[in-house]
Amino acid sequence: MSRTHAKVVSANDLRAGHTVYLTSNGGWSRYITQAELITDEAEAQLRLLDAIGHATVVVGAYLVDVEPGANGPVPVALRERFRAQGPSIHPSKQTARAEARHVSA
Repeated sequence: MSRTHAKVVSANDLRAGHTVYLTSNGGWSRYITQAELITDEAEAQLRLLDAIGHATVVVGAYLVDVEPGANGPVPVALRERFRAQGPSIHPSKQTARAEARHVSA
């Protein structure tokens, strides 16, 4: 019997390419700890469809299996834990600020 995990919606920011997560207010955050934790599979599918409709903001939206953590959702898969940590090569602070102006923190 397989265990059902909670979900969050993840995508890539269309302008900067960063990994972003759908928040409960319908915005996008670079931090998985601010992602909306979805425990109902049908609701997760609806939130994913809504995210796919944000085609001018994000690309490649999909559901990520997570578990609740002390500071917010924690990805189950190693790949998603790596994505949640952000890029392994960081751009300059000035460039990062300019690229991320339209994504809430």
